[in-house]
Amino acid sequence: MQLSGKIAIITGASSGIGRAAARLFAEEGACLVLNARSQPKLQVLVDELGPQRAIAVPGDVCEPQLAEALVQTAVRHFGGLDIAFNNAGTLGESRPLPELPLEAWHQVLNTNLTSAFLGARAQIPAMLARGGGSLIFTSSFVGHTAGFPGMAAYAASKAGLLGLVQVIAAEHGAQGIRANALLPGGTDTPMGRVAASTPEARAHVAALHALKRLAQPQEIARAALFLASDAASFVTGSALLADGGVSILRG
Repeated sequence: MQLSGKIAIITGASSGIGRAAARLFAEEGACLVLNARSQPKLQVLVDELGPQRAIAVPGDVCEPQLAEALVQTAVRHFGGLDIAFNNAGTLGESRPLPELPLEAWHQVLNTNLTSAFLGARAQIPAMLARGGGSLIFTSSFVGHTAGFPGMAAYAASKAGLLGLVQVIAAEHGAQGIRANALLPGGTDTPMGRVAASTPEARAHVAALHALKRLAQPQEIARAALFLASDAASFVTGSALLADGGVSILRG
């Protein structure tokens, strides 16, 4: 098992990529601290994985105290922290930039980017105490290789994660900490279905990819597993595209 004896935090774990990653990481031997805003959905997942394998800590990743609570829970219940999959995110409002309210901009930046800073700030000291670890952040090809109308805040927040990853990698690589961004393409998740809300829209998005289909959450989870595991021991500061070729073929 690739994560045997490892302790991981996963945010946004109640659905989509985060839920798939929680199941996969548990299958690979990790103990998990799982976060999302929905306590009932998290508890269903914890019950499925078992209390010896997972514990739920619901809350909003925009709150600084939550990042600390997740790390404290990992240390108290499982003995430390080796992996953090900072996956929680939001699409936000889809509007042309001149029509985007400042509050909507802040809401997306706080959820997608500031929460990643808060998470890393709390997670790095705990990883240093274990002699290193792996930080993974869910970014996107949007804002990296493509821009879509109405997604200014989302693109800016996801692009910002790439800079954050590079600095963490540079600051802490010598101490055994790796930091990477995972950039999925279109994925069949609840959030993805909000962005493409009709069968026609989903077919259009699928056609943008070289593989001519959307990803399943489990496929993106396997890419996260690679970054979390020792198989990626020499991978840090990277933007790993798991995007079905959407970055090289659109239209």
